[in-house]
Amino acid sequence: MIRGRLRIAPAIAAALRADRPVVALETTLVTHGLPAPEGVATARQMEAEVRDAGAVPATIGVLDGAIVVGLEDVQLDALSAPGAVKLNLSNLAAALARGQRGSTTVAATAWCASLAGIRVFATGGIGGVHRGFADRGDVSADLEALARFAVVVVSAGAKAVLDLPRTRELLETLGVPVYGFGTDTWPAFYRRGSALAVDARFDDPTALAAAAAAHFELGGGGVLVGNPIPMEHELPAEVEREAIAAALADAEASAVAGRDLTPFLLDRLRVATAGRSVVSNVALLRNNARLAGRIAAALPPRPRE
Repeated sequence: MIRGRLRIAPAIAAALRADRPVVALETTLVTHGLPAPEGVATARQMEAEVRDAGAVPATIGVLDGAIVVGLEDVQLDALSAPGAVKLNLSNLAAALARGQRGSTTVAATAWCASLAGIRVFATGGIGGVHRGFADRGDVSADLEALARFAVVVVSAGAKAVLDLPRTRELLETLGVPVYGFGTDTWPAFYRRGSALAVDARFDDPTALAAAAAAHFELGGGGVLVGNPIPMEHELPAEVEREAIAAALADAEASAVAGRDLTPFLLDRLRVATAGRSVVSNVALLRNNARLAGRIAAALPPRPRE
């Protein structure tokens, strides 16, 4: 399949053939998003949440020159070893050609899920427009990928260190529907809400799945679902604000940019919050995986050609 570049685990392939619900899961959280060994443990917890919701988890990564859809435990452990490359749309093909190990970002996971025929994907927070855009022009490839690939992406909003109003505006420009699950405003990652409205609110996964299916039937690309972090794990506003300010100042002083910026900021947030940001991050990841499983289970069958 695709000259051997796409390897779908037998259990995932069987589920897709039978039109059973499948949820894609990314792996950047394992290699760059969470400190070891928290990343691997969280990835497995997300898989369990998807199963408990009635769907089949398909964790995606790159090993031995191939995209692996449905990593086994031993493969996930291998991927988590130091040296894995953070892969997005611009460097994925080169990593495959070189036989590099790599984890998939939101953009790369959406692409790989689309190639495999998976319609739902759970992550923590999407990338977007970075603060200081006017000076650096730094925009994540995640936004363009959301517009291109017909996948429902469940997240707790965009990563808190980003310029959220600009990110929300660009999603609208790209024609990406932003739905809120149980919320009228777009979640702000560590915070349950923001001043930014969603395009539609849904309180039931079946109704949300029907709207996403209609979007796909009309030839649309991705659908972004905002799922607020569980209330008990929300960071206090002042704690978040001070931690983000400190992290951004450190990044500026260290001249960190590009693919290294988000992992750098997340690590600084961990330090500034004495680990509270990691606890919140894990909670929202598991919460998103659970909702993604419910949405996948509620999606109407694929139209027969």
